[in-house]
Amino acid sequence: MKSFDSSLYFITDSSNYTEQEFLSRVEKALQGGVTLLQLREKDKTTREYIELAEKVHNLTQKYNVPLIIDDRVDVALAIDAEGVHVGQSDMPVTLARKLMGKDKIVGATTKTVEQAKEAFEQGADYLGVGAIYPTTTKVKTVLTSTDTLRGICSAVPIPVNAIGGLNKDNIDILEGIEISGICVVSAIMKADDPKTATEELKARAKELNLC
Repeated sequence: MKSFDSSLYFITDSSNYTEQEFLSRVEKALQGGVTLLQLREKDKTTREYIELAEKVHNLTQKYNVPLIIDDRVDVALAIDAEGVHVGQSDMPVTLARKLMGKDKIVGATTKTVEQAKEAFEQGADYLGVGAIYPTTTKVKTVLTSTDTLRGICSAVPIPVNAIGGLNKDNIDILEGIEISGICVVSAIMKADDPKTATEELKARAKELNLC
């Protein structure tokens, strides 16, 4: 299995930012210590997605952080990203794995123990589970209980990350659950200072033994 650290998984949102400001925020998050970064773009054309992904990949490579492309295997392959993440309505994990190859990271979103087991059996390297709290991102969210999250952690031998409305002030709800890390969007993306926000979030997660 690929070696990667999902303890602080940052998922981007370029909405309402110029490209320059967006890339600046991404780099500050990398400086702050994110360990895995997902580029998520729902509204860009394929060409726009590839062009932005190349620029983000240049940054993630500079900080030795794997880049995961959301949903789009073609974009991931085009820029030789380290991995791809698929949701329940995206390409099946088995097909994503076949196209990406055995050496790339394939992640999957799951909301039930059954989905988690299926994703693992199909070749997923890690799971994103949630939403733990309501989110302000554009993606549709269905809340997942901490009991379900705990059950998923027990059901599969791959890393499980909690996602959904998480920030340094509310992640204590995850204490005692055997997750591998947390996924955040707004807590870093919308922060006044993404670098400081990342550092504070990472410190709080370590206090709670979440990473």
